Amino acid sequence: MSVNYKQLSTDQVEYVPVAEEGELPNGERLFVSIDEYDIVVFNIAGEIFAIGDLCSHDDGPIGEGELTDHSISCPRHGADFDVRDGKVLSLPAVVDIPAYPTRVNEGQIEVGVPV
Repeated sequence: MSVNYKQLSTDQVEYVPVAEEGELPNGERLFVSIDEYDIVVFNIAGEIFAIGDLCSHDDGPIGEGELTDHSISCPRHGADFDVRDGKVLSLPAVVDIPAYPTRVNEGQIEVGVPV
């Protein structure tokens, strides 16, 4: 079962800088690894979102999938997930993927990972 890390309190996550705010333009994505977490960070209309780069259907990478609004489609079998919270939106996946809290702090995009 997937954990929505966005629900963790600020004392349960460590915010890690991943990029300067200007390095992730609107509509773009960034792939990062923080400890054991492979994460995709998105800028959608000026809002920053982060999800695990792993489809829950077959453990394939999801980050290269097609993004439509806030939905990303797995490039392997087409399962859709919401980048805002990692919720599965369509089969063949039935399990949510991790979503991580994000913030912009002094011009740095930061992703919160569990401590």
